[in-house]
Amino acid sequence: MNNIRVVVTGLGIIAPNAHGINQFEKALREGKSGIRFLPHLEELKFRCCVGGIPENLDEIAQIYFSTDILYVLNESMKYSGIAAIDAWKDAGFCIPDEEDHAINWDAGAIIGTGIGGADTLGKIIPQVNSGRTRRLGSSVVEQTMSSSVSARLSGFLALGNQVTTNSSACSTGTEAVIMGYERIKNGKAERMLCGGAEGSSPYIWAGFDAMRVLNSSKNDAPEQASRPMSASAAGFVPGAGAGILLLENLESALKRGAKIYAEILGGAVNSGGQRKGGSMFAPNSEGVQRCIKMAVEASGIDPQQIDAINGHLTATMADPIEIENWAKALNCSPKNFPYINSTKSLVGHCLGAAGGVECIASVLQLYKGFVHGSLNCEDLHETIRPYEKSVVQKTIEKEINTLVKASFGFGDVNSCLIFKKFES
Repeated sequence: MNNIRVVVTGLGIIAPNAHGINQFEKALREGKSGIRFLPHLEELKFRCCVGGIPENLDEIAQIYFSTDILYVLNESMKYSGIAAIDAWKDAGFCIPDEEDHAINWDAGAIIGTGIGGADTLGKIIPQVNSGRTRRLGSSVVEQTMSSSVSARLSGFLALGNQVTTNSSACSTGTEAVIMGYERIKNGKAERMLCGGAEGSSPYIWAGFDAMRVLNSSKNDAPEQASRPMSASAAGFVPGAGAGILLLENLESALKRGAKIYAEILGGAVNSGGQRKGGSMFAPNSEGVQRCIKMAVEASGIDPQQIDAINGHLTATMADPIEIENWAKALNCSPKNFPYINSTKSLVGHCLGAAGGVECIASVLQLYKGFVHGSLNCEDLHETIRPYEKSVVQKTIEKEINTLVKASFGFGDVNSCLIFKKFES
């Protein structure tokens, strides 16, 4: 590839435990959980009645959007819009006036979602089945389009470059950041908003509850429910929200004197082909390891330079396998294994938004010099126990220079990204 360097100049987050980067950083440092008991899940007879949903969404959304706009936004669109506008402003840009016809041809967005629009479908289906189609209104088309989480941003911010939505299950958010990085790296855009957004509709979560992959053993203790790397892990906890990063050509960022959070050195996306143990619901370990190795190679660093890993780590039987895959891919033992943590222990698994939310956490740790603790893993799984010194359970203040973020999704798809502390 060419010599274009890509940096992160803006961050936007609305997560189960905080809205805004300052509050999110505070929540990460303090180990604040965003997992709560959700009465409506109990009423719907879900086995798992806990989840991570950002608080006060309606009140927050009223600050960002007019009444007319709010009418056409579903939950995932609100999350995406809030996080993207925050990232845009955090990077030092103004929100363009609706009457201003100027278009920013050098800026775009790649915002992913897993099952965006499912909450809208929950409203549409009863109307259609009862013959009341004419009452639906024109906005339902927009609200059922997965691509609306990115398409609406074009109107908010006058984006004229690529504006699209990807969907690769749990790998979605990290994959979106890699796609935006590659577009800038290839000289096709100057800046890109990238990440993921996901709503909290029970119509999204019901399938996972039916699969019995959600933790139903901690309905009476929500903050203890998300237990990545734990011997008593009993399934993941569903979450919602959005995490969006503004990526930018370094030359452009320096020219305008932008704040630079981190640099992206490289990334990789692949599939395990649903062979060798891989399936629609489980990763092929060889595919995972190849993805990690490819990302490291693309970044031009030695694996020994990696200081920390923000893992996928969902609190399922895949966690011990993931740790082994990291060790093999990076060719390290428990003695020289990097620090590792799981943001999902604090916010749950935000599905298509997970990678975006966790990339925000990764960049903040690099920029501010800390590694946040993972909750509820005091009883480490026996396979992970040899790596105990590397598993960060309580936040440590430490300058880290290189951090790896990876996501592995249903369908045996993988994505891995290398962030580095910025040095001019």
